[in-house]
Amino acid sequence: MSIIRERAAIRLPLGRPSRRQPRRGAQRPAPPGSGSGSGPGHGRRLRPGRAWPYLLVAPTVLGMLYLLVYPLARTVLISLQDFRLRQLIRGDARFVGLRNYETLLTDGHFWQVVRRTFLFMAVDVVLIMLLATLVALVIERLGRLGRTAVLGALVLAWAMPVIAATTVFQWLFHSEFGIVNHTLTGLGFDSFDRYPWFAHGPAAFTILVLLIVWQSVPFAAITLYSALATVPSELYESARIDGAPAGRIFRSITFPMIRPIFMLVLSLEVIWTFKAFVQIWLMTNGGPGDATTILPVYAVQTALSSQRYDLGSAASMVTVLMMAAVLVLYFRQLFRQEGEAL
Repeated sequence: MSIIRERAAIRLPLGRPSRRQPRRGAQRPAPPGSGSGSGPGHGRRLRPGRAWPYLLVAPTVLGMLYLLVYPLARTVLISLQDFRLRQLIRGDARFVGLRNYETLLTDGHFWQVVRRTFLFMAVDVVLIMLLATLVALVIERLGRLGRTAVLGALVLAWAMPVIAATTVFQWLFHSEFGIVNHTLTGLGFDSFDRYPWFAHGPAAFTILVLLIVWQSVPFAAITLYSALATVPSELYESARIDGAPAGRIFRSITFPMIRPIFMLVLSLEVIWTFKAFVQIWLMTNGGPGDATTILPVYAVQTALSSQRYDLGSAASMVTVLMMAAVLVLYFRQLFRQEGEAL
């Protein structure tokens, strides 16, 4: 019988599957992932082992929701209510819709603060990106020892707490004991003897710009230097052989290669500069007058000084919307340029 079966198997055409019927009572193997249930959703149940990553991430997600989403939702709610000191104590806030936003947007002083905020952001971002790019290019051309020293100094400056850095700048420009006045007076500029920097609006504005730039350049410079380190050296050698000057090499090779990182750092600096608050609040409290008052400081002043927590919340939400609009326009233009380049 075995010989007959082997001959029958040989007569079957090549590539044609055998049509043997399964025995009665035998069950076909279930496809992988179908599970033991009869419904279509039974096979998609998470196994205990697969649920562990979600359980490990859950505390972090819940913490972020509580620390970010809840305050934002609470701010939106307060901005739509009549919420002052009485409502803060008794908790009987009345819903007023968009009245707070209407009051805010029809205030001429608010639009002065908006213009000052965008001016402050533009000056800071331009100086930060310009100095950071120059520092990154210098680091790339230094030797190993010099590069290590400069990077270490940048890291130390970047790691300094905001309050400590602000206090240092306050003492540097102190009218009586500041080293800036002492140095300028020693150089022959007698008009700076006990000059009150923080009593003049343009001077205080300039000091705050210097402080923000000094705190932001280290991060931007280190990040741009990391991007420069990825540019192939063969491109520079080919350009130098062709006789291209340094400016042409930067425009044609360096900047196109580091452009994605450059734009990322630019967007981060726009966000950080737009929401600068601690430095201004500690150094000038928005003064003198309102010479250094930008939107985050204006929101806090409105909420605390005037006890108009509803208007302060509305100003905070307008700040968030303006910053989001600036970033959306920026990324839209960036993606459009990337699409044209492709």
